[in-house]
Amino acid sequence: MIISILGASTTKFGELWNVSPRAMAKEVMVNALNMSGLKSSDIDALYVGNMLSGILGNQANLGSLLVEELGVFIPAFRVEGACASGGLALHNAVNSIKAGQYKTVLVLGIEKMTDASLDETTNALMAAGSDEERMAGATFPGVYALMAQAYMKQYNVSEEDLASVSVKNHYHGTLNPKAQFRFPITINDVLKSPKIADPLKLLDCSPISDGAAAVIITGGGSKKIKKPIRIVASEIATDTLSLHDRKSFTSLHSVVEASHKAYKKSGLKPTDIDVAEIHDCFSISEAIAVEDLGFSKKGEGARDIAKEKRTLFKGDIICNSSGGLKACGHPVGATGIKQIVEITEQLRAESGERQVKGAKIGLTHNVGGSGAVTAIHILRV
Repeated sequence: MIISILGASTTKFGELWNVSPRAMAKEVMVNALNMSGLKSSDIDALYVGNMLSGILGNQANLGSLLVEELGVFIPAFRVEGACASGGLALHNAVNSIKAGQYKTVLVLGIEKMTDASLDETTNALMAAGSDEERMAGATFPGVYALMAQAYMKQYNVSEEDLASVSVKNHYHGTLNPKAQFRFPITINDVLKSPKIADPLKLLDCSPISDGAAAVIITGGGSKKIKKPIRIVASEIATDTLSLHDRKSFTSLHSVVEASHKAYKKSGLKPTDIDVAEIHDCFSISEAIAVEDLGFSKKGEGARDIAKEKRTLFKGDIICNSSGGLKACGHPVGATGIKQIVEITEQLRAESGERQVKGAKIGLTHNVGGSGAVTAIHILRV
């Protein structure tokens, strides 16, 4: 069965203190409906990707809350998988259509994070970690710092090489009107920024953000859409919650497994991908991801980004044209759907200044926790 994207929309990401979750959800759902040419009554179900509403917003019935904004009372589901909640919501929506349960589904990713204190948000995010990590006082910057230390030692990678990930994504973010940070940075800016968890500095880390994104998918396509985008693979894989139980600190098994299944399902290879949205919650994340996804050889991901510029505009595989999590922002439940919106716009040639020339095939890489769950989607014209 062909699964097509009919409408896609995202809010601006950032510190949206004066905007409620209801307002963010309504904005993107209405915009996606308008793009698709559909009415609310044409939607059979709503899937909501969200991680923190029950902890930070004291609202554990988010699907029922947000379906009110559609004005129709249809089945609504909240899906949680840490920072991969958006990707998991889309995966479940795709499968519901393939199973014949629904024909047309709206998938919403949403998170409101900045209304809480930094300590509250940090503790809430660490709810996606293992008991052992929490008892030890670890946070996700600390966990990813361990990965960075192991990676740098194993492959003789410098802090400057890692910093180039943030520099590249900030450059892309300057071209995205929806990005949280629309200013360039230098290697020196990254190296001089406050240290968060050695070797990661402030500018190696994605920000705390608010935002929402929505896509409408259906089985079989639509005559109303001139250029429908097809989802040709939607795959999930998992791994241990804790880092210390894994065989490797320099590769995420869930990414390798999910991407392998996605390539096999779609009949495509890493070299076929024109543009990819990578889950760069920390600079080390993207360096490891481009290797796990098959874009770079093992141990060469950071240097490919730093020296070869392969993932910058005019490279052979453009990564994070949106600015990624680092510059576009990371409202955790919304990120996986924002990635889908970005790839959809790229494949429709609707990305303005950041348009990747000739993009026909795109991939999204959405990771939960420190790699405990990964959602990989491949889209094509």
